Amino acid sequence: MPERAAGAALIERLKQRADFLAAARGTKASASAFVLQTHPRQDAGPARFGFTVAKKVGNAVERNRVRRRLREMVRASAVAARRGHDYVVIGRRAALALPFPQLLAEFERTLRHLHQRIARRQPQSSDTKANRRPTAEDENPR
Repeated sequence: MPERAAGAALIERLKQRADFLAAARGTKASASAFVLQTHPRQDAGPARFGFTVAKKVGNAVERNRVRRRLREMVRASAVAARRGHDYVVIGRRAALALPFPQLLAEFERTLRHLHQRIARRQPQSSDTKANRRPTAEDENPR
């Protein structure tokens, strides 16, 4: 069920296990309160977010509090998320103690870091024959 964020961006939730696993195979970035994983999709639909908190974090009440804080963090700053990407936020215990403005700043910094890493990994489109370095085959035609 889509939700409206404060920035009027449409946020959808990840619910299928396959989507969580696909994001786990993608790019990851760590913060003190969470780990953010992302995976680009083939479509240009709105960004989709999934949330998970391990039992190691605490009992059910504490895990739900972490999950609620992370959901609100994403709602408040989802404008920075890119369309056509799936994101999984893995909560850590530190999300309970961190002040909310600091949590927001950490999320936006981590999101920017992730997208910079993705941009560095993608090959440049300027790999035409005119723009590349000559090879031995180019110099010695037979």
